[in-house]
Amino acid sequence: MLELRYTHIGTRDSQPAIGSRAITPFIERLLPAPVGGGFMQDDHWVWCGSAIRGEDARFHLFAARWPKALPFFAGYLTHSEVVRAVADTPEGPYAFQEVVLPARGSEHWDGQMTHNPTIHRVGDTYLLYYIGATYAGEKPEAAEVQRLGRRLPQCQECYPNIRIGLATASSVYGPWTRAEAPILRTRPGKWDSSVVTNPAPCVRDDGSVLLYYRSNTPEGMRLGLAGAEHYAGPYRRLAEDPVLRFDAGEVEDPFVWWNGDQYELIAKDMRGEVCGEDGAGVHAHSGDGMAWALSNPPKAYSRRVRWDDGSVTEQGALERPQLLLQEGRPTHLFAAAGDGPGGFDHCTRTWNLVIPLASQ
Repeated sequence: MLELRYTHIGTRDSQPAIGSRAITPFIERLLPAPVGGGFMQDDHWVWCGSAIRGEDARFHLFAARWPKALPFFAGYLTHSEVVRAVADTPEGPYAFQEVVLPARGSEHWDGQMTHNPTIHRVGDTYLLYYIGATYAGEKPEAAEVQRLGRRLPQCQECYPNIRIGLATASSVYGPWTRAEAPILRTRPGKWDSSVVTNPAPCVRDDGSVLLYYRSNTPEGMRLGLAGAEHYAGPYRRLAEDPVLRFDAGEVEDPFVWWNGDQYELIAKDMRGEVCGEDGAGVHAHSGDGMAWALSNPPKAYSRRVRWDDGSVTEQGALERPQLLLQEGRPTHLFAAAGDGPGGFDHCTRTWNLVIPLASQ
């Protein structure tokens, strides 16, 4: 049975039971990022980005995109779709291949929007977790989205409909079979009644899954935990209350993995109240996946990126961190990046960048 006890994350003083192996600070594992690596499309906003080594020994990046003619935030709600790009090396550059999870009609729970892909594999099955939503009618025209932005009725309808889904395939090339219903829904009357988003599955070798997710509360963003004895579900909450709640501030976009001795987590620090830098990454660890402690130092990565040509640039955004795991070991950090002074509304271009990681 998949049973875990409940404890929420706190400060570096609330120490969980951990494994015996010392953890190298995540920020010390970062190597210079390759200039020209990652994935970009000039005519699309590109966001998210999760990579895996396919059965063909090439590297496949699953990302979200929507037309650049649309404003960033409103456009993601109305038009985002999950795509696949490919490269011969983890660093890329990645070349667009296909739309993997396109719009499929407003009658489907994920019929109008797919986003937040994170790709995993157990045995011979690829697991593509994502968020999806729908709204009534046809997709709005670009001019209408530009005029009304987030006030657009389709945006107002779409956001509270966001749920977490799963698509599976026996090949990284598909075909992909989507679950006809979300694998995780909101819970009316509970802390996670508004939305469930940012899926962060930790898939075990036996096919069982710990599924971390985000919801919004009047007190701010909180992270919860569900689980399943098999990736196909059913998924049930392993805690009634949030399990990842930093006393110092809010985080989102978690990624969780088992390092062979204990769990590790990276996530985006919303306002810099946890790691000291607005929009940078947080690093934490846990012995059981429930009771967590911040690492020392707590910062996982900075928005200031070192490149392999010797330059350093500060990104306006560096979000949705995802790791490429090879033989159970993280080898590359992928993150959605945006230019500008910060904030979605100030980006003029977005892409997915990749940062190689040193071996521990």
